[in-house]
Amino acid sequence: MVYLGFGRDVVADVRARESEWLVTNGIGGYASGTVSGMTTRGYHGVLVAALAPPVDRRVCVPAIVDVLEINGRQIALSSLRWGGGHIAPDAGEALVSFRLEGTTPIWRYDCAGVVLEKCLWMDHGANVTRIEYRLLAAPAAVCLSVGVLSDARDYHSRTFASDWRPHVSVGDGLLRVGTDDVELFARLSGASVAVDGAWWRNFDLAKERERGLTDAEDHVHAGVLTCELAKGVAAQLVLSVGQDVALSHGALADERKRQADLLALANVAEAPDWVQHLVLAADQFIARRFMHDGTPAHTVVAGYHWFADWGRDTMISLPGLTLVTGRPEIARSVLLAFADVLDRGMIPNRFPDAGTEPEFNTVDATFWFVEAIAALHRMAPDGEFLAQMYPVISSIVENLIKGTRYGIRIDPVDGLIHAGEEGVQLTWMDARVGDRVITPRMGKPIEVNALWISNLRFIIAAGETLGKDVTPFRPLLADALKGFGRFWSDDLGFCYDVLDGPQGHESKLRPNQIFAARASTGALSTEQCRKVLEVCERDLLTPCGLRSLSPDDHDYVPHYGGDQQSRDGAYHQGTVWAWLIGPFIEAHLDLYNDRARAMEILSPLADQLRIEGLGSIGEIFEASAPFAPRGCIAQAWSVAEVLRAWALIAEHKVAVSA
Repeated sequence: MVYLGFGRDVVADVRARESEWLVTNGIGGYASGTVSGMTTRGYHGVLVAALAPPVDRRVCVPAIVDVLEINGRQIALSSLRWGGGHIAPDAGEALVSFRLEGTTPIWRYDCAGVVLEKCLWMDHGANVTRIEYRLLAAPAAVCLSVGVLSDARDYHSRTFASDWRPHVSVGDGLLRVGTDDVELFARLSGASVAVDGAWWRNFDLAKERERGLTDAEDHVHAGVLTCELAKGVAAQLVLSVGQDVALSHGALADERKRQADLLALANVAEAPDWVQHLVLAADQFIARRFMHDGTPAHTVVAGYHWFADWGRDTMISLPGLTLVTGRPEIARSVLLAFADVLDRGMIPNRFPDAGTEPEFNTVDATFWFVEAIAALHRMAPDGEFLAQMYPVISSIVENLIKGTRYGIRIDPVDGLIHAGEEGVQLTWMDARVGDRVITPRMGKPIEVNALWISNLRFIIAAGETLGKDVTPFRPLLADALKGFGRFWSDDLGFCYDVLDGPQGHESKLRPNQIFAARASTGALSTEQCRKVLEVCERDLLTPCGLRSLSPDDHDYVPHYGGDQQSRDGAYHQGTVWAWLIGPFIEAHLDLYNDRARAMEILSPLADQLRIEGLGSIGEIFEASAPFAPRGCIAQAWSVAEVLRAWALIAEHKVAVSA
């Protein structure tokens, strides 16, 4: 199993409060926190359950208070920070190292002659967190007590003390905490249990304060489980939702085997450690969802901690998450799940956390859907699946000819895709502040039309493979290729970002033209591709991905932070996006075939696995040095596109388009 370790130089530093770990359960639930054990986000929790996989996430156990006692001395194994900054308990004295074995976090403590390791994992496919304590050395008898802080709130919300309390009971070594719709169970090996039920008030959430959000909350201290520890014998804490789950000292071995099997499927034994870590990180985004008829399928959680499954993110991520990792059957399952909810030629932009009705406010997700089908067909051809999908993708074109939601249609004048209405954000640059769309991009966005051309090439090729009549698609491709020439500007030396918008053509230098520079699009000349690569490398490329806007633009925002309005205003106005490194590397290899240079461009992103979201790659970064991480600590398309870029460079897998 691959390791990612941190010694005392990190765990004793402020980074122990900043660096975060993530464990997931394959149905949308997760556990996550800081290396120090300190809760700094409202999204942190030892058990965040997904009651309607992969959504309806509830923070059921925001934190635990685990303490050792030896000869009357207490040794804290985790830390809590209270309003005003006071830390108590504080594990800083005892914590000497932290490591990830695969995705399993392991803490090592050494204090007063006591040496102990603690590791945490979740049962795959269940809302169950397990924590194992193993005493390695001790000069005397050691007692472990675990206080359980409980809640049942939606993970976006906060809880504050009131007269309400959950029902707390004990029985047969079990702590049971009940609310109206959530029942939590806690069990510790050989433990006695004491009920509390008191409110603990004013936990400090420093990361939420940075984001301009509510930065405090309260929790119920449900009770304490206490047991004696024996040297070399693991004591296990099991936290579960919905039913009492038995202790299982083979559960950790099962999870390690599951992760080892994932690495074997990906065939990455000879790859760098960071690539192997990303293969396991990729698995964290794959979750269960059910199709319209109740059939189980898969989907992709866009990012942790606060995203659910988004259509666009899912389809962009699919090649890297599933094909590079040797799991084409997952890709088919995801594609079938989204095809099941195709409506008027569109797949959903997202499935809301509350409720089941999907939202269709996107122009590009459906084009990415076709790209994902194409990538799957190239990587793992399956004639039966292709035949199943062909009527679906053909219907997409039919709806584009007729026109569908939000003015999305083929313009018969130039064969390009036009999209947009006032007050609606349809492309991946989808931020808005109140009623103001920050980057409306109404008209004909360049990446959408690059994808449209790539889609048509695939539809024609697939139709020929299946023996279909592809005659109606050929003039559509010819018209789109001819019309695409309008994007190039000799005066700018690069492509317009949007054509035929309300104010004419949009000349801002953005990274979206990278998609037109790929060989799979084939819409620009070699010289035009070279100029696109040069200007994007000069003005947009950073060690963490591509800026969303040139620093020379008057709308450029170098800092991403503050309240929601400030953050949304900067989201696509310079902020660096890691996922864009994938299409950039692809276009660079297509043009120059310089694998050494491509790896030089990609390799700095490997360092991100040790910075914020440990073992993963986050969503976005500041637009200026030192390019600090912002947004989600683990983002599906960031991990996926870095993996895909590595595979393209290493020729480890058959090249697949983004």
